[in-house]
Amino acid sequence: MHFLTVEGTTIHYRAEGLATGKPVIAFVNSLGTDFRIWDEVIEELGDTYAYVVHDKRGHGLSGTGAPPYSIETHANDLIVLLEQLGVRQAIVWGLSVGGLIAQAAYAIRPDLVTALVLSNTAHKIGSPEMWNARIDAILANGLGDMIDPIMERWFTPAFRTEDNALYAGCRIMLARQAVNGYCGTCAAIRDADYTDAARRIAAPTLCLVGDQDGSTPPDLVRSLAGLIPQSRFVEIAACGHIPCVEQPAAYAAAVSAFLKSLPEQ
Repeated sequence: MHFLTVEGTTIHYRAEGLATGKPVIAFVNSLGTDFRIWDEVIEELGDTYAYVVHDKRGHGLSGTGAPPYSIETHANDLIVLLEQLGVRQAIVWGLSVGGLIAQAAYAIRPDLVTALVLSNTAHKIGSPEMWNARIDAILANGLGDMIDPIMERWFTPAFRTEDNALYAGCRIMLARQAVNGYCGTCAAIRDADYTDAARRIAAPTLCLVGDQDGSTPPDLVRSLAGLIPQSRFVEIAACGHIPCVEQPAAYAAAVSAFLKSLPEQ
């Protein structure tokens, strides 16, 4: 296990292949998950790339710090991690809130970001009223009552079956999520609006989404792609909000086609 302290908060991370000189992909995971959601995608992509994954603060084995957070705080954690690892440039691939964090990382340090993969995300997600209601309910009653509705937004009915051990594992992962970390990141999403920043993204960008995403539906992700000058848009068939878990092969293939089109680093 590897840990780094950023502004008093312990960040859990894993790095692979950084000494090889290969292009680096830095993954940023979604709300209520940890970096293990990327395992199958990394297996699909193979040794063509080097990889950095981390549990954002308040998630996985990382410390909680002092919630509520901002998207910029999460982005700064990623930037410091990459700097400490000696990564001078990276393809930043963010899922859901991870996509907002990726946009923030580009806004803060465009020199660090060679390309963006903005997955199942948007320039603005939800309304303050929605996020405040979710925060209040979870702080009052915990995550238990929220698990089924969240799973319905995350995954298609075909994936949400009693005999699917992977689905059961995802439920356990969410159930074990730290409440303060979850709500702290909900507040970060509530307060984030990257509409203007998206128009200034000059890096090659892929926006993609599951065709049955219940959290950031295809039309919302398509609207993000419409804001970004150098963007492409892809839908993943038979997939919900977490394609790296539900359709890792199709997901990796779609992004791989984009990555192969990038100039050599």
